[in-house]
Amino acid sequence: MSMRRTRTTVTVSHDRGVFMISVAAELAEMHPQTLRMYEQRGLIEPKRSPKGTRLYSHEDVDRLRRIQEMTNDLGLNLAGVEHVLRLEQELDRARRRVDALERRTEELQTEMVARIDAVTRELRGGELVPLKHTRSLAPIRREPVEQPTPAPAPEPSPGPRRIRVERDGEQPSR
Repeated sequence: MSMRRTRTTVTVSHDRGVFMISVAAELAEMHPQTLRMYEQRGLIEPKRSPKGTRLYSHEDVDRLRRIQEMTNDLGLNLAGVEHVLRLEQELDRARRRVDALERRTEELQTEMVARIDAVTRELRGGELVPLKHTRSLAPIRREPVEQPTPAPAPEPSPGPRRIRVERDGEQPSR
């Protein structure tokens, strides 16, 4: 009788802590003490098991590799790495904010068009009184009416300012 083998595949969330410090250090090609130092500096924050064991995620290992790339390949010291990572966080927050503002702008434009359409339909559907019937509404004046001098027309507003936002990889339009 032959035994059938079954294969089980487990998918782990990219941010779930699954590697102990020795495995994470090996994956990132670093010494475990380096990981502890990076944690002290706040460059990495591994999860902890209920007993307090450090558990590193795939994201943590990727971040460790990125730190190593900045220090070894680019020659940055840890203060420089901290600054780069902080700037990247700020840039990410700014991108999310711009995306939210763009979505809100689209919503408002859609709402504005709908309101304009509703007002236009309302005006078209209203009853208009033909000009020949308006004479009975207001008496005809025979004496000349003094015409007021027209006020100078206000200068037209240039309208809302448009600001071009360029994303990575876009060519600036001229």
